[in-house]
Amino acid sequence: MKIVVLAGGNSTERDVSLISGTGVYRALKSKGHKVVLLDVYLGVHGVDPANVFELDREWDEGIQAIRADNPSLDDIKAMKKGERNFFGENVIAICEQADIVFMALHGANGEDGRIQAAFDLMGIRYTGTDYLSSGICMDKAVTKKLFLGGGIPTPRSKTVYNRPDTLNADVQNAIREIGFPLVVKACNGGSSVGVYIVSSEEETMDAISKAFTYDNKILMEEFIKGRELTCGVIKGKALPVVEIVPVAGFYDYKNKYQAGSTVETCPARIGDEMTAKVQKVSELAYETLGLQTYARIDVILNENNDVYCLEANTLPGMTPTSLLPQEAGVLGMSYEDLCEHIIQISMEKYEQEG
Repeated sequence: MKIVVLAGGNSTERDVSLISGTGVYRALKSKGHKVVLLDVYLGVHGVDPANVFELDREWDEGIQAIRADNPSLDDIKAMKKGERNFFGENVIAICEQADIVFMALHGANGEDGRIQAAFDLMGIRYTGTDYLSSGICMDKAVTKKLFLGGGIPTPRSKTVYNRPDTLNADVQNAIREIGFPLVVKACNGGSSVGVYIVSSEEETMDAISKAFTYDNKILMEEFIKGRELTCGVIKGKALPVVEIVPVAGFYDYKNKYQAGSTVETCPARIGDEMTAKVQKVSELAYETLGLQTYARIDVILNENNDVYCLEANTLPGMTPTSLLPQEAGVLGMSYEDLCEHIIQISMEKYEQEG
């Protein structure tokens, strides 16, 4: 097959995406496919899109490791030197030549449904869920409304907008209703960028100010003390559960991606009964959110063994050591086989549509 692996972009998760894309590119190439790795935002210069899959070229050359801090959005946008078109040079033309595009993008303009919608209009096939469920899951406030409507337990929360005339009153109301400690998080983001745990009004206002640099809508959410778990779902069927234990602090950007910062146990040592409970609620969340092909559901298991759904990741990390590949590995599926399996089930979606 001719496959484009699409990575990079201009979100705070750009570095993570490039590493995911590199891993997928190498895996699919090892399976004998003709694969091109593209930065969706910067594109590629000096190539003929019609013959790009025949080039003898190492497309992953120069990809760097993930840095400890998420990249600056201003620095990323400066790379385009004032260009207004989001798609980099030759990106669309090359994607049109592919049998399918593997979406290795994370965060805004990649995981929020915008590119998926554009590809639908252009007739370009891609992996993962559709534009609508992507957009729903990217917005944590909308996700929570569907969780509540579907009877899926989720922490109490209030949505707060960046409106100076009502902000202080909204924050005070949220504090009264939820209490401390609570979590402040940007509604549209990932990799725990713009997420803060606070225990006082002063800390809350500082966290809100920081979160508003990422989004004009934030969640003030009940803090649930417990065990952090995540569960991948492929074609509606839950994978083994992973437990995530940061060495220090909480599961923030640094702890997610810096070696030695987190202990990940798969399968999680929570017993068969609790494993089944987490898998069941993960499958229900997948169905309620209208997800397709694959996703990963993040949950908290509190001290009373109650399960709370936090959010859904529609394009979960796909580095060889990421959580979803770990879960598939427990079932005997190699990283390379998982990448190819995602391609296969995504193609099935288009075959069913006719």
